[in-house]
Amino acid sequence: MKIDLLYEVETDRPFDRLHQRELFEEVLRQVELADQLGYHTAWFVEHHFLVEFAHSSAPEVILGALSQRTERIRLGHGVVLLPYPFNHPIRVAERIATLDILSGGRVEFGTGRSSAYEQLGFDIAPEESRAMWQEALSIIPKMWRDEPFSYEGRFFRIPERHVIPKPIQQPHPPIWLACTSPESWRLAGLNGIGALGFSFVMEMEEFATNMRAYREHLAQARPVGEFINDQVGAFTMVFCAPSDQEAEEAALEAFGWYILSSYKLFLAHTKGAGWQVLREKERAFLAALEGRTREVFDYLREHNSIVVGSPDRCIDALKRYEALGVDRMLCLMQVRGIPLPEVRRSIELFGKEVVPVFHEAHRGVS
Repeated sequence: MKIDLLYEVETDRPFDRLHQRELFEEVLRQVELADQLGYHTAWFVEHHFLVEFAHSSAPEVILGALSQRTERIRLGHGVVLLPYPFNHPIRVAERIATLDILSGGRVEFGTGRSSAYEQLGFDIAPEESRAMWQEALSIIPKMWRDEPFSYEGRFFRIPERHVIPKPIQQPHPPIWLACTSPESWRLAGLNGIGALGFSFVMEMEEFATNMRAYREHLAQARPVGEFINDQVGAFTMVFCAPSDQEAEEAALEAFGWYILSSYKLFLAHTKGAGWQVLREKERAFLAALEGRTREVFDYLREHNSIVVGSPDRCIDALKRYEALGVDRMLCLMQVRGIPLPEVRRSIELFGKEVVPVFHEAHRGVS
């Protein structure tokens, strides 16, 4: 199992411009450190308008900078929003290929469509967002393959053009989908692309059920790309400290804030039928979050939905994901409310004590 980092770029001083500069510079330094420590991939979200929660609204710029400041760590879009006008598929194909060139072939191409709240800010009809995602997804790999390229569909009409440059990775970078509902797990399988799931919104048994559905539909895939990416990634919050108590004290309030904010942001603005089901199912849990941070934190930690503690406890928690067949762990450590020096220490300790346990096993090194 590979260990990755994921960034929202969170802050409790969203309109302090000097702090923003310091925050972004520190995030770049953290990924440089992760590169030295052997983390596999650094993923950056694309979110818009989510004050404090996610200031990574232009991940292509951050990843471009990292392509010149790192050597080995892979660079992941977690994810590019494909409905238009978030991003036009031609511009996506061009940017991904350029980043792949500048990074020496280190790009992971994650895709998604975001929430109605963000879609409406770009005047995107939420009920059309999935169809727009599917159409854009189906043509981007062809832009990297065909020379020249042309297309006429429901949302996009492209006359014969040369879409340049082409990516270094052959035939193209791995493709992924952010899976936030049972339907998206199914679609990831049918499209033959990797699934990036969220573990902190469900217990591990439910995550395993989604994985099984993904694998079943993967067997029926009609791949949108030139190859099938059959990997599953699990995204959760992680914090590591020398002792369990230190880790919990550092993470408790920040993780509580993140969990509550996630449910408010994404359950309040549903993403279609799948999210409506989730909203109904989790309404009682959302109410329970208010004023009960410690109880919720303990529940999620005990059920392995978050990974918090000493290196030994983190290893034990991650081994449960490995046993499920998870291929990648996307670890969110830079959470609003945790001082940046503490985040750096967590990344360093985790990188030295936890990451090698999984990466050496993966390589067959004793």
